[in-house]
Amino acid sequence: MTSQRTSDGSQRRIALVVAYEGANYAGFQLQADVPTIQGELEKAFNRLTGERARVRGASRTDSGAHALCQVVDLVTDTAHGTDVVVAAMNHYLPDDIRIILASDVPETFHARRSATRRDYRYSIANRPVPSPLLRRTHHAEPVPLDLEAMRTATHSLVGIRDFGQIATAHPRDQSAVRRVFQWDVKRQTDDPDVIVIDCAANGFLRHQIRRTNAVLLEIGKGRLPIHATADALAGRTQQLHNIPTLPAKGLCLRSVHYPEFNHLLKVASYHETN
Repeated sequence: MTSQRTSDGSQRRIALVVAYEGANYAGFQLQADVPTIQGELEKAFNRLTGERARVRGASRTDSGAHALCQVVDLVTDTAHGTDVVVAAMNHYLPDDIRIILASDVPETFHARRSATRRDYRYSIANRPVPSPLLRRTHHAEPVPLDLEAMRTATHSLVGIRDFGQIATAHPRDQSAVRRVFQWDVKRQTDDPDVIVIDCAANGFLRHQIRRTNAVLLEIGKGRLPIHATADALAGRTQQLHNIPTLPAKGLCLRSVHYPEFNHLLKVASYHETN
């Protein structure tokens, strides 16, 4: 593909699809003195090109959270082909971060603002004895869960909803309304002891998924009524303050959707095979 230069012809914008296990990182966003996904990507790109490019991500995943299909973009002067960018960055990156593909994108592309939907999965190992093989990617929950009650409770989460009463520390002067397309609870077909909660929205607030799923788990344990999710959204319950936020290690960003640019990123086809 011919590189797409910015309007003044001096630079090009490249999008990267990135997968990572986030256990060793303090989240996606760059922070001082701690390893982050953004920091590792920028260091690898600097080693490849000598440039100090700033990486923009589709979603600022929490400390310890993972991604199957994070999307980032950056502006660069490099003439390297996208295949070279993938191979060279993977050479410089730690083994728990990988570039899946790279693509030239138009100047108007923005990894966060251009995205219309983000799909996340929260994974739970629901068994009496935790599996040592899942300790970094699944939340261990020994108490049996009533999945039917949890599924019923998710009905109040889908649609245009205000999550300001559930998400933590959301600024009062910013809208907490999000369009939720999906919030499903199911058992893994190949491992019935693993329960996954899939949710998709145009965007998520800080800790929205982990706080909401914590309420669902309390419903599944029989400690809260099915209508607790609806009550929480409406601010009709104080019980949320006593419910711990689920750990980030169970959370994984699985897909980001770009109606205008999916043909360049091949995000949908990559997601379907995983």
